[in-house]
Amino acid sequence: MSRIITLLIFICCFSCKKDIKNTKLSGAVFGTSYNITYHSEINFERQFDSLFSIINQSMSTYISDSDISKINRNESLKIDEHFIKVFEASKVIHQFTEGVFDPTIGDVVNAWDFGPEGKIVNLDSLKIDSLMVSVGFDRIKRAGNTIIKEDPNAFIDFNAIAKGYGVDVIGEFLERKGIHNYLVEIGGEIRAKGVNVEKNQDWKVGVEMPHFDGTQSILKAISLKDESMATSGTYRKFKIDENGKRYSHIIDTKTGYPSATNLLSISVIAENCMMADGYATAFKAMGIEKVKAFLQQHPELKVFLIFENDKQELETLSLNGFPEN
Repeated sequence: MSRIITLLIFICCFSCKKDIKNTKLSGAVFGTSYNITYHSEINFERQFDSLFSIINQSMSTYISDSDISKINRNESLKIDEHFIKVFEASKVIHQFTEGVFDPTIGDVVNAWDFGPEGKIVNLDSLKIDSLMVSVGFDRIKRAGNTIIKEDPNAFIDFNAIAKGYGVDVIGEFLERKGIHNYLVEIGGEIRAKGVNVEKNQDWKVGVEMPHFDGTQSILKAISLKDESMATSGTYRKFKIDENGKRYSHIIDTKTGYPSATNLLSISVIAENCMMADGYATAFKAMGIEKVKAFLQQHPELKVFLIFENDKQELETLSLNGFPEN
């Protein structure tokens, strides 16, 4: 009799475990949207909102009383662990890319009307040159919980990496809760862990086809497992001047002008989303040949490029084993 009861309990427990559905949550954050899917029936929406609020208060240049806004106004304060992690990761990418990735390009981004401060009217080369004097992340130091700026006019902007960091924060939170099968996506930046248990397959994500008219379509679908992917491009955020020329939102940190490469989209797969996000931004300004040379020294990064050839036709290039499907 006891053996029958034990068997029934085992069957019941097994069935309950098997019937657990994914929880899917979505909403708005960081000026974009998020979609989070994880294998658990516990709703963490309140905790996610709290984490998003903390990250925003630390690093959003769109919030006037955030830590980063206060630092940009040279107010004295102690930065939190989130700011420190993003700051240190930015230092690594800045060094490895020889300054192509530079969070102090913020004022120039604003000048071109791609940031929160609004554009400069009648922007010309003299105004660009005057703003570029304060660009240089190597002149920003951290002493414990304090940021030291050699140039008080330096404007720090982590928007090119903080979104990916936010993805990692949510993923790490889920792992601390014992959840190891999830997919976190914020504005196209993705972190995948484990598998989609509900569908009994790896997580499937899409790489978008560049469309300048705002429409969306998937160029290719790939599987991600225990990896993160971030995409940077010019097909969503750009401006057109009076001559019909398209300007990228990614500013060349060497010149102060919008990137002029033929790259339309760069997808980077890395161990975490923060690094993938930062490198995707840097690669947009580097151009194809420099990206290829860089990746020879960094085999840990997988990259997929979409670009226009000399005939203005779309071409693609997979590097370092970027998955084909």
